[in-house]
Amino acid sequence: MATTTTLTQAQPVLHLNGGVETAKTVDVDGTESQTDHGVPGPDYKYARFLPSFDQNYKLPPLETFQHTDPGLAALNDPEPRSFLAGAEVIELTPKFGSEVEGIQLSKLDQKAKSQLALFVAQRGIVVFRDQDFLDQSPEWQLNEWGSTFGRLHIHPTSGQPKDYPEFHLVYRDAKPKSAWAYDTQKLSSTVWHSDVTYEAQPPGLTTLFLYDTPGSGGDTGYVSQVEAYNRLSPSFQAYLETLSVVHSGVEQAEYSRRGNRGGVVKREPVENVHPLVRRHPVTSEKALFVNKQFSRSIVGLRTEESDAILNLLYTHIAQGHDFQVRARWKPRTVVLWDNRVTAHTAIGDFDPAKDGFRHGARITPQAEKPTL
Repeated sequence: MATTTTLTQAQPVLHLNGGVETAKTVDVDGTESQTDHGVPGPDYKYARFLPSFDQNYKLPPLETFQHTDPGLAALNDPEPRSFLAGAEVIELTPKFGSEVEGIQLSKLDQKAKSQLALFVAQRGIVVFRDQDFLDQSPEWQLNEWGSTFGRLHIHPTSGQPKDYPEFHLVYRDAKPKSAWAYDTQKLSSTVWHSDVTYEAQPPGLTTLFLYDTPGSGGDTGYVSQVEAYNRLSPSFQAYLETLSVVHSGVEQAEYSRRGNRGGVVKREPVENVHPLVRRHPVTSEKALFVNKQFSRSIVGLRTEESDAILNLLYTHIAQGHDFQVRARWKPRTVVLWDNRVTAHTAIGDFDPAKDGFRHGARITPQAEKPTL
């Protein structure tokens, strides 16, 4: 029997601190029924870090700043991986991705953080196990840790914990309109992207940690944009290096204005033009710098020409399983990646009502303006 569903949720500033959301289902014959969708209760340990959406919180446009990558300081270090002494390091693939056990990120000094920045730039994405990151204060996480790697970005549309707007929250519970809900009209939840590439200075070394994970599933996929570039023919590489791409945050802002993701737009959206191929300032490696979520068109090409090239690259990135890895989340895991040379996707293969909800925070330092 066909049905229609109407959600009846109030919209206070902080609306995820426990209780239920009620969905009213109306059959075509007029019969009504209700379903309650659970959210974390008031005794939830990390309730203070659940997303809030304040319609009155507004931010001015971002200003440019001078960024010096901390990884540069480790280039001339005779032992640039000495911070890994005593740790177990596993290569997830020969060229991309590592997993580390046996060191605490919270104990690294400035020299070790510089070595870490170089290591993440070289490996693309690094998974650190058994970390005490959650035991540290949010002030330490943001100021002592995140700001080491660049100016902290405040996301223009996502939910944030009260008093800590620099955290970008990743959240999905059992509510149909959860902040992390998926388009059920699509065959897959995967959307390969690099974060906020519409900014004039997109992020560099990025940190993600989870407060809670589902019993299984909810992994994060990563792809090497360096290796994606390297797989292309030299003549095509040379042509792509002449091109620039428009990256836009307009669609993301309009999506929020339509009442999705909490319905907030904290900063007016921007568009910026970046080279299609960029060079990493520390490793000097070239990487593709396009993603389906924010790249819109290639400057100077006809629509059909631009679409043909971008769609080819999107397919190449999405299907490049031999230069992808999958980060599996366990309690006390912290994942670092270099947003300049990787893309990633959430994997929505779990049912929050059965498997548990997914709740985490991303720390997103901005880096330099992309150049080739």
